[in-house]
Amino acid sequence: MINKEALLQELKFKAVRSSGAGGQHVNKVSSKIELVFNVLESLALNAHQKERLQNKLKKRLTKDGLLILQCEESRSQHKNKDLVIKRFLALITSSLIVPKKRIPTKIPKSVIRKRLKSKRHRSEKKANRKKPDFD
Repeated sequence: MINKEALLQELKFKAVRSSGAGGQHVNKVSSKIELVFNVLESLALNAHQKERLQNKLKKRLTKDGLLILQCEESRSQHKNKDLVIKRFLALITSSLIVPKKRIPTKIPKSVIRKRLKSKRHRSEKKANRKKPDFD
């Protein structure tokens, strides 16, 4: 399928200061990780895979074809890096899965007969509720 090691070598990481509330420590530590992956220039993916990723992830890609993921869940930079890598690999593998083509099945004749029989039965039951017409 895909070579994960080759993909991981193409990733670029950037440590940024996390947003949100914090103490004195938060203003001097860069714990947020930003992952950047260039889909168009990737050597680990073939042309078909690149095209599929562009179609599937078009709302997440920049105009230059960059996929940018961020993680600031943990206070640890290393933990955030591991989390964003897992998220990236999950996103790429799920986007490259080609769904199996659905083949519509033919409705069996017994099922059609059963449906028509129940409709006829229901119709007769409702017709028997009416007052008889003696004209």
